[in-house]
Amino acid sequence: MFTGIIEEIGEIAAIAPAGDGWRLTVRAPKAALDAVHGESIAVSGVCLTVVGSTVDAFDADVMKQTLDVSALATASVGTAVNIEKAMPVGARLGGHIVQGHVDGTGEVIDVRPGAEWSVLRVSLPADLAPLVVDKGSIAVDGTSLTVSAVSDAAAESAWFEISLIPETLVATTLGSRTIGDRVNLETDILARHVERLLAFRAVSEGGSR
Repeated sequence: MFTGIIEEIGEIAAIAPAGDGWRLTVRAPKAALDAVHGESIAVSGVCLTVVGSTVDAFDADVMKQTLDVSALATASVGTAVNIEKAMPVGARLGGHIVQGHVDGTGEVIDVRPGAEWSVLRVSLPADLAPLVVDKGSIAVDGTSLTVSAVSDAAAESAWFEISLIPETLVATTLGSRTIGDRVNLETDILARHVERLLAFRAVSEGGSR
């Protein structure tokens, strides 16, 4: 379990084939310093399991399913990634509940820089659109953010916007995102539960008629 509060910006140091997936080596000195085999670390929002570590890097396997649904598939050696270690029991929940289970990806379709703030507009897959609401929470590349605007429900193409404060711009990879970049999206777990409950309720009511 994570909170979406990024601890450092790491870098993909190596990519090696591992079955139908990859083994990544991620250079992240803060995370690697006390990393232990088997622990979870979120890499740009994707929960990965440490299988080896050095003083400044750790190794993790990424299976094909994860590559199929996440932006990690577009990563290469030198790609910057957001790093967050799992939340310890009893810690403050500074962001929101983030599982590290990416729902899909979006594409940056607009960047509006300001004097201090920056606004990113990101495309939203149709199946995720009902789960994203104005002023709600969303994790973008593992970063806990508040949605500042959403497309109308009747819009042909769904999107949402996030407003990035100076700290987010410098402490995460989002500050360097440009139009066309793909980002990992994880919607609010509470919204996903509600959607599932409503789906079962609709089936139940339909069968009772």
